[in-house]
Amino acid sequence: MSKIIIEIRQARPEDSTALGRVHLVAFGGPVEAKLVQLISERKKALITLVAVSEGRVVGHILFSRVTIANSPDTFKAVGLAPVGILPEFQRKGIGSALIREGLERCKQAGYHAVVLIGDPAYYSRFGFVRAADFGLQNEYGIHDEFMVLPLHDGALEGVAGTVKYLPEFREAEC
Repeated sequence: MSKIIIEIRQARPEDSTALGRVHLVAFGGPVEAKLVQLISERKKALITLVAVSEGRVVGHILFSRVTIANSPDTFKAVGLAPVGILPEFQRKGIGSALIREGLERCKQAGYHAVVLIGDPAYYSRFGFVRAADFGLQNEYGIHDEFMVLPLHDGALEGVAGTVKYLPEFREAEC
């Protein structure tokens, strides 16, 4: 069996059809594909990366702005959602590579924290912890799966409240 060579790069406008396909197939439904389309079309994606194998987009990750009620104006947080990998490329470390690269780019861009809703057993390997431990809630009422990663020491000092995602998240669910 040959080794898969993956390139991780910034997503481009010409990737839009491939991104929709990745999320449609990875999640088995249209919500995540619609979310990516809405955020991308409205130019609200802060960091959007693709994994490419032999010229084909096989994975995608997107980070977008979130707001936290009552947080200082200087506090900048992002939400990681979605991350999707084509089924035949899953369990090969591609999702992990996208997440690690995305988190590094968030740190380099000066963001203070990343939030997500996902499997604690999976995301804890990247340093994510329960957001409630920092006094953070989310507008969806999700508890144990709502996680945060402070990107530097003390990043969440004085920050607590309800995290709000872009309106496109609710719009994509309709």
